[in-house]
Amino acid sequence: MRTLSRRSFAVVAAAALVTAGLAGCNAAEDPDAVAAPAARLTVKDPWVKAAGSGMTAAFGTLVNDTGKDVTVLKAATSVSPMELHEMAMDNGKMVMRPKTDGFLVKAGGTHELSPGGDHLMLMKPTAPIKPGDELTFTLTLDDGSTVDFSAVAKPFAGAQESYAPMAGM
Repeated sequence: MRTLSRRSFAVVAAAALVTAGLAGCNAAEDPDAVAAPAARLTVKDPWVKAAGSGMTAAFGTLVNDTGKDVTVLKAATSVSPMELHEMAMDNGKMVMRPKTDGFLVKAGGTHELSPGGDHLMLMKPTAPIKPGDELTFTLTLDDGSTVDFSAVAKPFAGAQESYAPMAGM
C-alpha cells in the first residue's frame, strides 16, 4: 500500500512539474498567448500603382519564412478581378502574360513582385485607384491556405510600362 502511495505521488508531482513548466514557457513570452501557427508567407513593402482607369498592378516582396516551398496560385481583391502575371520574352519581344503555374517562393526565400517583372494584375478596377487609397488582397497558396495583406496606392511612372490589354490576353 505504501509503494502505491509513493508511486501515485510521483506521478502527480511529475505531471504538476510538466504543467507548470509548460505554463511558465508560454507566460514568459505572452501571458495571453495561444499556440500560433508556424510562420508562413508574408508580403513586405506592398504597394499598388495608382490608375485613373484601366488595368493596374500590385507589387511587393513575397517572403517565405517556412521550411518548405510555397506557391502563390491566386490573388483576389474586392475592387477588381485579378490574375498573376509575368513579363517574359516571346519571339524576341517582352510581353506580359498570365503566370498560370503561380509564383514559387522557395523555403526561407523571397520572390519579388515589381514593375516590369512578376506582378499581381488588377484586370478591371471598378473605380479609379487614387494615390493614398488602401486596398486589401487575399493570396491563395498551393496548400489551400490564404494570406491577407493591405497595400497603399501610389503614383508611379517607372519605365513607362503599360498594363493595357495585349493581343491574345
